[in-house]
Parts: sequence; structure tokens; C-alpha cells
Amino acid sequence: MATRAANVPAARQTGGTVTLHFEDLAPGQTYDLGSVTIDETEMFEFARRFDPQPFHVDPVAAKDTPFGGIIASGWYTGSLFMRMYADAVLSNAASHGSPGCEEMRWLSPIRAGDVLRGWVTVFDVQPSSKRPDRGTAFMLGEFLRDGEAVFRIRYRGYFGRRKAATGRGSG
Repeated sequence: MATRAANVPAARQTGGTVTLHFEDLAPGQTYDLGSVTIDETEMFEFARRFDPQPFHVDPVAAKDTPFGGIIASGWYTGSLFMRMYADAVLSNAASHGSPGCEEMRWLSPIRAGDVLRGWVTVFDVQPSSKRPDRGTAFMLGEFLRDGEAVFRIRYRGYFGRRKAATGRGSG
């Protein structure tokens, strides 16, 4: 298992350049995460390993569920979102992790072959009152399929500042 040094942004540990800091984040800012096509093999492998409910792993049993067939695990969907967010935003960010999410919703079943487009919008930012080297960004992420939201997550992310606020005036 890989470990990372405390208080060192992920981008610096992987040799990347940190270009996104807390000061760069503002309410209303939106990041396009790109799109992904749901791969049937990967979807099944994830479900078999981590979420082996009949409507995720058994095509015969899945026909008799409210979904009428196999659907992707919500945890698989969340994992795809996290990967796309990491690639599009965190890969060059002074990320200090996250305390978690306030809400994660699976709004519509996702199936193999679906094409999902990901977005993240910053809806609030707050400098830390306890740690002047960082601040919190409040984010709303979504996957859309044909323009309809099928997955939604509301979460917080900690981001490092370019220069820690000292509270001693400017300079």
C-alpha cells in the first residue's frame, strides 16, 4: 500500500506541479471531468468483489428486480467519479484530503454502455480558522447521462494555500 507524507500535496509527491491552491477556488467555479463509458466487464468485476447483490452480478435474478436487469453498483459509480475528479482536479492541486461527503445519491440506474459526463462545482469556500496553511472548498459533483443527473455527491475538500495566512497584516 502506498503512503504519502503528511501535509505534502499529492501532486508534489508524484512529481507533478501544484497549480491549484485554495486561493484559486471560488463559488460558482465548475470543472469538467470529462466522460466515461461504463465498461461491462469492469462493472461486473467490481460488483462481484465489493457489492455482490443480485441486480449487480446475476443477470437472471436481476430480471425479476425493479431494475429489470443488471445495473452498476453505486459504489462503482462513486469510484469512477473519484478517479475522474482526481485526474481532472486533484492531480495538480494542493490537496490535503477530505473529511468526507455530506450526501451521495444514485438518482437513476446506470448500465453497461452508458456514457456519463462528470462535473464538479464549487459552492462555497472557507479559510480554516485552526490551520492557516489551508482552507475548505465545498463541492457538488454530478454525473450526467444524456443531460440528466444520475449521480450526485456533495462533499468538502481541503486545499493548501500558496502562503499561509499569518494574521499579521500584508507582506
